[in-house]
Amino acid sequence: MKKQIHDNEKVAVGIALSGGSARGFAHLGVLKALEEAGFPPGVISGVSAGAIVGAFYADGYTPEEILEMFIEKNLFQILHLNVNRKGFLKPSGIDSLIKKCLRAKTFDQLKIPLYITASDMNRGVAVYFHQGSLPDKIMASSAIPVLFQPVVIDGITYVDGGLIDNLPVQPVRGRCRVLVGVSVNPNYEENDLNGFWKLTERTIYLNLVTRIQEHKLYCDVFIEPPALKDYGLFEISKAREIFACGYDEAKKILNEHSQLWKGVT
Repeated sequence: MKKQIHDNEKVAVGIALSGGSARGFAHLGVLKALEEAGFPPGVISGVSAGAIVGAFYADGYTPEEILEMFIEKNLFQILHLNVNRKGFLKPSGIDSLIKKCLRAKTFDQLKIPLYITASDMNRGVAVYFHQGSLPDKIMASSAIPVLFQPVVIDGITYVDGGLIDNLPVQPVRGRCRVLVGVSVNPNYEENDLNGFWKLTERTIYLNLVTRIQEHKLYCDVFIEPPALKDYGLFEISKAREIFACGYDEAKKILNEHSQLWKGVT
């Protein structure tokens, strides 16, 4: 059962986790670094890959346990999924893993308060789920437009939350004393755009990047590992390297902000 946070109560540390497909493994490295520093998040907001990581972490799994689980089950390996009758990739592997391994089935059963961001395609706004069932909200947050079939909840069509808000700081801004924002999407120049998948990946990536710049200004600590530019959105085979990128950059940034952490408990 999660700890309830009242409107006038703030936890020490809150964290917002961006989307970024396989680069989401870096979020786990950041969480490990925060734990080692003695500042685990007391409230989490996540979108797409960040929602998946956030849900399992809020469910009580350690960063290392989540990493090994994802690698074993090929959670982010979407390139080899079957196409359903409507022409969309079917993320059945992700769906089945969430339903099988996530112990909490509703938000209230989580050990840490969690907000999951999805894009409401009917109204064109970001929605921050924090109650009700978990699996469908996670899948909605992770439904990459065009590639994955949208998720319909209560008659509303949802897709990947990163389409509208890829650094969901809004739900946690007033609920913590220190807000950590994590983006796994450093911008970079790309000269190889030959082929469908290269162009698709770049299109998705540029959308992720542009949705982060404004919201990072609300963060007390902003972590965006530059080394992640060397990893593709779908490179699950590099999971441990990506994890290390997040861990190393978080250690560096946390040390640079050492004065900020004094008195934070």
